[in-house]
Amino acid sequence: MKNLRVFFLALLLLASPLLQVARSQSDSDAEVAGTMEEVSDIGIVGEDAQDFGDNNFSQAPGVDIVCVFPKNSARLVNAGEETELLVGIKNDGELPITVAGIRASVHLPFDHKLLVQNLSAQGFNNATIPASSQATFPYIFGVSKYLQPGSFDLVGTIVFEIDQQPYQSTFYNGTIEVVESGGFLSTETVFLVTLGIALLVLFGLWLHSQIQNLSKKSKRAPKVEVGTGARDASMDEWLQGTALSRSQSQKSKKKK
Repeated sequence: MKNLRVFFLALLLLASPLLQVARSQSDSDAEVAGTMEEVSDIGIVGEDAQDFGDNNFSQAPGVDIVCVFPKNSARLVNAGEETELLVGIKNDGELPITVAGIRASVHLPFDHKLLVQNLSAQGFNNATIPASSQATFPYIFGVSKYLQPGSFDLVGTIVFEIDQQPYQSTFYNGTIEVVESGGFLSTETVFLVTLGIALLVLFGLWLHSQIQNLSKKSKRAPKVEVGTGARDASMDEWLQGTALSRSQSQKSKKKK
C-alpha cells in the first residue's frame, strides 16, 4: 500500500510539467497565429524607414554585396530582442549607387512560401556610394517574442538605384537559430530536467523498498525443532521387562 502511494505521487510529479508545457504551448500558439502577419517595430531607424513594397527588381552588374553577423558566427537570434547584421557593398561600376534601404523576412526552412514574419524595412536616406568605393550598412531586426525556438530561414534584400534605375540584391538567404531570451534554459530543457529528476526519485524509492524487503527476510531465522527428554508412554510399555528397562529402574532407585 505504501509503494502504491509513492507511485501515485511520482505520477503526479511527472504529470505536472506536462500540463504546464501543454498550457503554455497552446497559449503561445494562439498568440503566434495572431502575430504571424504583423510587422515588428524593431529595426526602424528614426524617419528613414520606407516601404519598398513587394516589387522584384533586377540584379545590378558590377556590385558585390556581403553580409556579416558581428560577434555572432552561430547566427543566434533572441526572440523579442534586437539582432544586428552588417551589409557591405562594393561598387565596381562607373556610376554611383544610391541605397534606398533593406528589407527582410523570416520563412520556414522547408518551404519559403510559408511566411513566418515580415521584418521591418530600414531606410538609409538615399545614401550614395561613389564609383570604385565601398560602404557598410547596419540592419537591426527582431523576431517576435512569441516565435517558438528553432531553425528558420532569413531572407534579406537590399534595394538601391543606379542612374535612377531600381535594383535589388539578396545579401542573405540562410538559416538563423531562434532562441528564447532571458537565459539558456528553454521550456523543453526545463521539462526534460524535471522528468529526469522525477524518474531518478522514483527509481530511488523503488530500490529503497526492495532493499528493506531483503533485509527483513534475512532477519527471519529458520525455526529448528529440538527434541525433548520426554518419552512416549507406548515406548515405555514396549521396553518393560527388557534389560534396558531394568537398568534404568536401578538408576532411578540409586538417585532416590
